[in-house]
Amino acid sequence: MTEIPPGHPDHDPQPDLETVNVEDLIKLLRRKESNWIEWGGACQQLQKAGYTSQVIFEETGFEPIQQNQIIVASQVYTTLMKAGVSEAVRSRFQRTGSDILYELRILTQPERATAAEFIVARNLDSEGAREVAKAIKEFSRRSNPPEGFSRHPGDAVAYQYWKLARQQNDLQERSRLIARGLMFAHTQEARQQIEQLLTEGFGKNRRSAPRLPFYRVEAEEGLPRLLPVVGQLPLTTVTWQELPVVKTTGAFQLVQVSGTQTLTAIPGWQVVLKAQDPVAILCNTHQLVNQGSEKSEEVLVIVDRTQQEWDPDNYFIVDRSGQLAIEWFSEAPNLPILGRIILVMRPKKIVDESLSHDVWQIDE
Repeated sequence: MTEIPPGHPDHDPQPDLETVNVEDLIKLLRRKESNWIEWGGACQQLQKAGYTSQVIFEETGFEPIQQNQIIVASQVYTTLMKAGVSEAVRSRFQRTGSDILYELRILTQPERATAAEFIVARNLDSEGAREVAKAIKEFSRRSNPPEGFSRHPGDAVAYQYWKLARQQNDLQERSRLIARGLMFAHTQEARQQIEQLLTEGFGKNRRSAPRLPFYRVEAEEGLPRLLPVVGQLPLTTVTWQELPVVKTTGAFQLVQVSGTQTLTAIPGWQVVLKAQDPVAILCNTHQLVNQGSEKSEEVLVIVDRTQQEWDPDNYFIVDRSGQLAIEWFSEAPNLPILGRIILVMRPKKIVDESLSHDVWQIDE
């Protein structure tokens, strides 16, 4: 179950309740007249007129989950018509296909049109539509497509299979994923990228770089606030008046104290509590290794300075000609290790509070 992201579907304006003929709408649904697009509009009008999804179910036989699907899918269909899709797409979804269009709810209007054309051309079902939508959505978060892959829906899906195949050690499963990737690949460059997996050193005991230990602050409790301590009573007014004002800055609530010393508060996760000498470094994700074309974001790298023994499953802070560097080593390095990275903390995402709260929208 889901809520359509803000700005994606064109929400129908609140209907004039005096013009809504409730009996006609219920009759339309009960008799299943017209098509599913009209049913979605009817369900939405009834809900906006004050009917709960349960009451509509009792009156018409449309279950709440089905109501949500056809309401969302009918809005997606409307945006496709506004985008000017081909006649093949129009005719494909006029009678059936609400389950397919429902999967495109997470995309923008132009992305939906492109995805729908591809889905109809490939005759994909709802599972295939879900694959396409998720792949396009992931690509939309990238500033640039991965090397060898275009933004075409086929290449977007092919890239997902390319990534999965690279991580697969089972020969049979790896071959299946490669075949799926080749089936979806649209450009010759994408096909070549996938075909290279057939000739890479499969079976060799090659160690790949581990994933950086990203965490994102989600709960409000995970964002503590630093407060200045006046002291313990009894206290003088002078002491109170001399207490400096603490001002926080940035996504990680940095606090400037005692001249040049800066502090930041982070959640008391176990990995942090176990660290003997943790310090923090501010940087952007594009300054980290193996991040590719991921959208740049400010992060806080937490390092335990007491952990200076190399192992191949972690990243380390090292000294390179007097400069700090974040690196991973497949073998013991000849550089001084200054500490081990215990986590990379992303800031809390700010959710748009203007999200619609229509009764027919349900969080997934």
